Amino acid sequence: MSQGIRFEVIDVPIPEGTNVIIGHAHFIKTLEDVYEALVNSVPGIKFGLAFCEASGKRLVRHEGTDEELRKLAIDLCRRIGAGHTFVIYLRNAWPINVLNALKHVVEVVNIYAATANPLSVIVAEIAPERRGVVGVVDGHSPLGVEGDADIKERRELVRRFGYKLG
Repeated sequence: MSQGIRFEVIDVPIPEGTNVIIGHAHFIKTLEDVYEALVNSVPGIKFGLAFCEASGKRLVRHEGTDEELRKLAIDLCRRIGAGHTFVIYLRNAWPINVLNALKHVVEVVNIYAATANPLSVIVAEIAPERRGVVGVVDGHSPLGVEGDADIKERRELVRRFGYKLG
């Protein structure tokens, strides 16, 4: 018998020079497979990875190549507290460098966010030990529509970053 639903908004700390990826997976071996996907995508990648186990011992499982980032991921997973949610904090790489590899990890069900922008996670609780991610709020609302100068600036930016030729 349901006692209703309670929503909570969890603000995500994102230190300077760091990106965060939040997603949903479905099995304990997610940690090892995501770890392999990350290290095989970017040589020298620094990351912390945590995963909320949804059954059994229901622990926050964790891996990583950087202890500070691992601690951030563990803390955020504990605050979210939703089964099968995973958190990755990245340095020395961008989400664009790893997202395709993550999407091909067989346990990964969904990617909610991949960003360095201000981020909040909206969590629903339907019982004291039953929580789930409803969605995320990523960045800020638009202030307008890009004009010709903005289009030129955007195109130059992605080329300066090396994502497009010429």
